Amino acid sequence: MKKRALAIVLSVFMAACMTACGDSSSASESKKDETPKADRETIYQVSLLQGLTLGDYNGSVSVKELKQKGDTGIGTFEGVNGELIMVDGTVYRAKSDGSIETAPDDETIPFANVTFFDTDEKQDISGVSSIADLKKLLDEKVEKLGRNQFYMVRVDGTFKKMHARSELKQEKPYKPLAEALKTDQREFSWDNIEGTVVALYCPQYMEDLNAAGWHLHFVSKDKKYGGHVLELDVDKAELKIDCTQGFNMQLPDTEMFPTLDLTKDQSEDIKKVETKD
Repeated sequence: MKKRALAIVLSVFMAACMTACGDSSSASESKKDETPKADRETIYQVSLLQGLTLGDYNGSVSVKELKQKGDTGIGTFEGVNGELIMVDGTVYRAKSDGSIETAPDDETIPFANVTFFDTDEKQDISGVSSIADLKKLLDEKVEKLGRNQFYMVRVDGTFKKMHARSELKQEKPYKPLAEALKTDQREFSWDNIEGTVVALYCPQYMEDLNAAGWHLHFVSKDKKYGGHVLELDVDKAELKIDCTQGFNMQLPDTEMFPTLDLTKDQSEDIKKVETKD
């Protein structure tokens, strides 16, 4: 008999980060009373990215359940049926043609990272002409605040260029993700578009559970376009950073997961699915 989904909780509370991004009343927006503080300071993850890259696209958590764990985040849907972007509590799907739809509550999710977003730092930015430049700027923030914490970031503004991807829904038997994207990835670009980039940072020690570093998704302001960000050019935007000290991962109760070889080095495959190279 299958066991119910397990939960692994890793808390990495550190005094330095609490000082830098948890206790500053001038830097932090007030917490919402309706959600316990402990929940707001946790990155909630569904499964492992490594499970997804091996081809376990079976959903284990519903959209409705995911919205109870956060209001901001990224991920994908069962069968990797599009890119998931959660903004302000709504879960959007960037479809294989780059268009956006609101995901139904009963849709299931094989992989995602979400949190309740609270701004710990913010600044206006302009003239950030590439994704490499944006990551450099974000890395400088991480160095200052603490590289061993988790960060969820929002970049709200106008982009001179946004280049993104999504993918066709996969059918069983599922292929590894890098193999599926060779034929089924679809890319699209938009000029002078307003919207929101949601970015997740995972520390280096997370490389066996997720992709260490930055992972970015985009949804346009009018909720018509979006996807996994491959390249961008920021015109003017507001950058908001949520420093988060808690991590909670729920392992999936799927047919594939118990037998996956998660000891395999997937660093090259993860690099392929995360970038345009």
